[in-house]
Amino acid sequence: MYNNTLTLNNGAKIPQLGLGTWFIDDAKVADAVKEAVKLGYRHIDTAQAYGNERGVGEGVRNCGVSREKLFVVSKVAAEHKTYKEAKAGIDETLEKMGLDYLDMMIIHSPQPWLEVNQSDDRYVEGNRAAWRALEDAYKEGKLKAIGISNFQIGDIESLLETAEVKPMVNQILLHISNTPLELVEYCQKRGIVVEAYSPIAHGEILNQPEIKVIADKYGVTIPQLCIRYTLQLGAIALPKTADPEHMKSNAEVNFEISAEDMEALKNFKKIENYGESSGFPVYGGKL
Repeated sequence: MYNNTLTLNNGAKIPQLGLGTWFIDDAKVADAVKEAVKLGYRHIDTAQAYGNERGVGEGVRNCGVSREKLFVVSKVAAEHKTYKEAKAGIDETLEKMGLDYLDMMIIHSPQPWLEVNQSDDRYVEGNRAAWRALEDAYKEGKLKAIGISNFQIGDIESLLETAEVKPMVNQILLHISNTPLELVEYCQKRGIVVEAYSPIAHGEILNQPEIKVIADKYGVTIPQLCIRYTLQLGAIALPKTADPEHMKSNAEVNFEISAEDMEALKNFKKIENYGESSGFPVYGGKL
């Protein structure tokens, strides 16, 4: 089990490998969480938009590992762009999950999902308002860390102009064939840890024969290569699965990709189509 941790800019430790729960049904996710914890996972990631916070909370409460040993994260709905909405959402998440606190909560997107990649409005004031709600919950101890997701450099800069607390993470789409190096380096230079969601490119990377050649060279699976790639970029990896075998395999990433191969992977051709995942509201129907 890969059990490295990173230190956030407020001193909190976060496991570098976590379980993503996007698309895992609320009725099944508690079992997925319990299986993951049994295998050694200590970082669980959910969101209001996933519709499974209740089940994740149930899994966390009943997994047999004490609460303080787990790092549990959720996300403020992308549509919540007022202080009141964001604050109510934070409290609702805690109640739904049956938890006294979350280890981290982040703004899911600078734009509401239906406007992602379709609108020029970056919701500067709305994000500042939602951030104030997170800051207040952080000061009250309801949240141990706070962050953002899908924020571009301009979004971060406008948020920092009024923020009292600097974001601790930026969770972004980051995988082989989609490595926004400028954004990654911008965040890391400013002490904002990068998190990689969908590190296996929604499974589409499995169809790339050139990637299989590199994985075979290291004697690993393509998903293992993909996860290791994001870890070596200094990011947190959040592969999502409800399958215990996949969870186990995804955590067996204690190998080293050479500098030469890392460069090749950073520059791998962009996947233009995510198949069935392309139309998900996360992308507003567009990539």
